[in-house]
Amino acid sequence: MQTKAYIFDVDGTLTDSRQTIDPKFKEFFLKFIENNNVYLVTGSDYPKTVEQLGDEILHKVNRSYNCAGNSIWEKGVEVSTSDWQLSNEARDWLLRELYRSKFPLRTGTHIEDRPGMVNFSIVGRGAGSEARQSYIDYDKSNKERKSIADSFNKRFKKENIIAQVAGETGLDIIEIGKDKQQVLDDFAEHDIMFLGDMMQVGGNDAPLAKAIKERNNPNDKCIWVKGYTHTWSVLKDIT
Repeated sequence: MQTKAYIFDVDGTLTDSRQTIDPKFKEFFLKFIENNNVYLVTGSDYPKTVEQLGDEILHKVNRSYNCAGNSIWEKGVEVSTSDWQLSNEARDWLLRELYRSKFPLRTGTHIEDRPGMVNFSIVGRGAGSEARQSYIDYDKSNKERKSIADSFNKRFKKENIIAQVAGETGLDIIEIGKDKQQVLDDFAEHDIMFLGDMMQVGGNDAPLAKAIKERNNPNDKCIWVKGYTHTWSVLKDIT
């Protein structure tokens, strides 16, 4: 019998988007970690994950795969990182999309470099809750992020990079194969339960979910959750 590994996305799976973990869920989740092999895989960098989950959780999980696995942390220590950089041509293309967008608000930090990836946001990383919600509503109506991602992927296919819808307001841009699916190499001897909120086509949880399904282990399971309360409900059913 293989060891069971529980792999969790963070934003939208263990917390509300860009928010800190609910205190009662945190108490439950810490107890879950004590009795299970728990791993995190998120597009966010490590400091943001600490901000959302706290040091206690980050020091108790087996491993945190940040920046889609391009920055790997164990017990507060970074054990691996990527030095990949986005090309100037792709960066300039994103800036032109930022200029062309009809969404009226700009809050700064629209292109954020992270280890092994770039996050792109029309509204910007400086957006407060009202600005974020305005863009979320706009994007639901206009599907702007998917449109930008589709155009980017067509334009830069030869550069071996891909844009994926991530979180509620952004896109993750990454080398093909260097998204969340790359962490699967560490779980050859594990049965997996993976929980994430972005498993739709083009979402940043989709590559890992697809790779898990393709390995055809009948004991694996991928669960597309609708928020941390859904995650909590799933975990209650298995404890």
